[in-house]
Amino acid sequence: MITLILNSCHTATPIFEGHFYAKEKERVVQLANAYIALKPITVVASIAPRSAGGIHDFYSEGDYWWPDPQQPKGPYIRKDGLTNPDNFVAHREAMIRFSQISGALSCAYILTHHKKYAEKVAMHLRAWFIDEQTLMNPNLRYGQAIMGRFEGRGIGIIDTIHLIEVAQSVTAIADAGVLSEVELKTIKQWFSTYLKWMTTHPYGIAERDNGNNHSVCWVMQVAVFADVVGDEKLKSYCIKMYKEVVLPHQMQENGSFPQELARTKPYGYSLFTLDAMTTICQVLSTPEDNLFTYQTPDGKSIAKGISFMYPYTKNKNTWPYQKDVMYWNEWPVRHSFLLFGGIALGNDAYLNLWNSLDADFDTFEVLRNMPIRFPLLWLH
Repeated sequence: MITLILNSCHTATPIFEGHFYAKEKERVVQLANAYIALKPITVVASIAPRSAGGIHDFYSEGDYWWPDPQQPKGPYIRKDGLTNPDNFVAHREAMIRFSQISGALSCAYILTHHKKYAEKVAMHLRAWFIDEQTLMNPNLRYGQAIMGRFEGRGIGIIDTIHLIEVAQSVTAIADAGVLSEVELKTIKQWFSTYLKWMTTHPYGIAERDNGNNHSVCWVMQVAVFADVVGDEKLKSYCIKMYKEVVLPHQMQENGSFPQELARTKPYGYSLFTLDAMTTICQVLSTPEDNLFTYQTPDGKSIAKGISFMYPYTKNKNTWPYQKDVMYWNEWPVRHSFLLFGGIALGNDAYLNLWNSLDADFDTFEVLRNMPIRFPLLWLH
């Protein structure tokens, strides 16, 4: 069982006891000990020859875009759901690596209070956000470019979902004394600058209004980054977006996500979207405004979304829709919607299923669609 307490936001927080606690602690400390000797790798370590940006600019290429057989040197063409293995992904890989390392080390610090873990997190944070030789510029102007079509696109902003646990790590080690006040301020300023870019640049506006999982992930990122830097105005804006745009426009009355079901990978995208939506609820819920229990006038709620996906997560062979064109066998894994929803809604079945699923995985497709891998960052 998981013993529940209430934190300052009146959101249930689990204190892992017995098997639950031992299992997560063993996992986190083992990963942290494997990562502790690793050196930072930032965007400057891999030159993107097709990028229109500089060495400090994050660059990626759209997953589902391929050379046109009719015009091999012409603009790429789209094959939805089919990932082109020749596209540039080195900066994505570096960011995911950064997220994994900082998440594991920060959680190990939370669990053990050993300063050595926090010191290593600080080293990686400095490399990405402070050191002028290695830092990443706080924008996504060159994300998900398409050869012959776009130097970058608004939907590239989804790539920085892997900074949300990095942002949580900043908070997790803030009391360890491993970052000076100036360093901590500089890191938070990086996120503030990125927030301003996300919320004002045409790419950011396009991503916000894109629809499907992209709009959901825009709100999730803005909510998390705003929470870390203490921007209450943006947090309030995200609550409004969740209630008036994300939930009513993305969810059907039965709790499904029709825009994801229409894709060639409906199962994976449905899991991904539900993870992102529950993260929004986890970050933004307050005693006066619990988003886990909020319902739209026509009855849509995150609880209904979790209830819809739960049986198919428990047994995906009962999935009544099209199978994913790629990576069908790799899903599900330990999805955060089961944990956050199970705690907030007091549902042991969700928690037990979460605890039974794989917490660690190395398939890149799964990694890129699983921004939350270290639950203690969100619950401690």
